[in-house]
This record gives sequence, C-alpha cells and structure tokens, in this order.
Amino acid sequence: MNKQAQKPAGAPAEIDRRGFLKCMQWAGAGLVWSFAGGVPASRLLGAPAQKQEDFAFVQISDSHIGFDKAANPDVAGTFQTAVEKINGLTRQPEFVLHTGDLTHLAKAQEFDTLDQLLRGLRQKQIFFVPGEHDLLGDDGKQYLQRFGKASMGRGWQSFDHKGVHFIGLNNSAQLDGLGAIGEEQLVWLKKDVSGLKASTPIVVFAHIPLWAVYPEWGWATKDSAQALDLLKRFGSVTVLNGHIHQTMQKVEGNVTFYSAMSTAFPQPAPGSASAPGPMKVPDEQLRQVLGIRNVNFVAGSHRLAVTQSNLS
Repeated sequence: MNKQAQKPAGAPAEIDRRGFLKCMQWAGAGLVWSFAGGVPASRLLGAPAQKQEDFAFVQISDSHIGFDKAANPDVAGTFQTAVEKINGLTRQPEFVLHTGDLTHLAKAQEFDTLDQLLRGLRQKQIFFVPGEHDLLGDDGKQYLQRFGKASMGRGWQSFDHKGVHFIGLNNSAQLDGLGAIGEEQLVWLKKDVSGLKASTPIVVFAHIPLWAVYPEWGWATKDSAQALDLLKRFGSVTVLNGHIHQTMQKVEGNVTFYSAMSTAFPQPAPGSASAPGPMKVPDEQLRQVLGIRNVNFVAGSHRLAVTQSNLS
C-alpha cells in the first residue's frame, strides 16, 4: 500500500505534493498537531489563495511491526489501539505523518501487516519517511516501492497545506554512528525552500533527531546543522522526529524540536542504561502510558501549546 502515490477521494484539496520526501518510548502513542490562527496564503510564493482556518494532523512513529520480544509481544495490537484512538478523535486530522521504523526487519509480511492496520484509519492521507529498520536487507527498495513512490531520491519530499510548508527528510539511509542527511538531499532542500517567504511556517519531519539528544547512542544527525542553516531565515520552524521512543523537547532560536513516542515499546532515557534498546516495563503500566499528544499552533507564535491524554 502506498498512501502517497495518489490522493484519495475526499482528501484536502489544499495539499500540493511538490515531490516528497534504533531505538524507542511508550507503546501505542500518537501525536496530534493542531494549527490555529489561520495562515494567509500570501505567505507562500506561487501558492493559490487559501482560506485562513485551523487544521490538525497526527504524528505516529516507530511502529516496529514484526517485533515480538518481551518489551511488547503484540506491537500490532498496540498499533491498532493507536489507530482506534485517532479514529475516535472529535476533530479528525487532515492527514497523518509516520516518522519511520514502520517495520522491525523490513520483511514483506511486516509491511503487509502495517498496510492492513493503516487501512483501518478513517484518514487515508498518510505521509511517510523511513527509519533505519525499514532499510534493512535491500537498502530500502521494498519501502520505497510500497510507501515511498511519491518521494524523491531515497525517500524525501515536501508539500504545502493551508499556508504551512512540510518537509520530510530521510536521515536514516547513511547511518555511520549518527544519522545523516547527505549532500544530495541538502541540495534538494536548499532548492525546495528557496522560493518561500521567511514568514512561511515550516514543519520538518524525520526519523532521527535533528538535534543532539544523545550522540553516544547515535541519537543525533551529524549534518543537521547544515539543514537547519537553510531554515534559519524562517520565523517559525517545527521539527518532529521519532527513533528514541520517548517525548523530549528543545528550543533553539526559531526552531522547536519534538521527539515522539513509539507505538511499539519504550527505550531508556538518554544515558540511563548501558545502551539503547527495547525496555520492559510491568504489563499493567504499558496501557497507562499510551497516549495522544495534542499540540496547538497559533500564527505569530514560535511555541506550540502541548497537552497529552493517555489511552488507559
């Protein structure tokens, strides 16, 4: 299943595809991002007039379909819980972002299972970026064929929605201890944002953090500074990532970074264990920490208001 290749009937008309684009926290979580205050269409060079209105989208990450160890022997079940939580939202998202590690071993049956689970979402417009687990064995060929047909290069893309410019990056394909974006993708990124006004809100989504969460565990991207330099002229930049399976936040100037929970299993806090990896918690605690993060964006503000509800 490739949710990007074609717009389904009823998908928001404002979405304009301009080409698209180890490790882990609490199971069954998603992130809900709400944009409020209305962003004028004039903030996008060349974009058609757009109505000023609020919108919401959901971020899910690190589903690791195929994982079956003690930390969570039923990752398909917890992902299904996340799907049901999203479907039950009073305000339905206008699209969904998946920030990588769709599968655990990039096997065909794992992609098949995820495909079937995603079909249960009421919202069919889904954008993906790969995690390193999705690139195992075949250098990401199967991932690109099934979930990245509308992306460029090795899985990057961008699109505009109601005055906000979204950029999906693949920083998992050139792992050398740390994540990497690579020269080809940086050249594309420079061109992608060159026609945008500085007042255009930017949302970047990638798998590995674009800030140095904990480089000792590979929780950073070695050339992220080059990418962020291309975005420094924009007044509001939000960066969403997965990979570390826990919620963390950092603000640097005009950029706010958010790390997402996993729908599969938790990982230890940075430096709290000898190494990263799946972390077992008592069974009765697992569902108590499932949740949705609700985030509201107000035009003119560089901060997002964040609230969270669990799934227990």
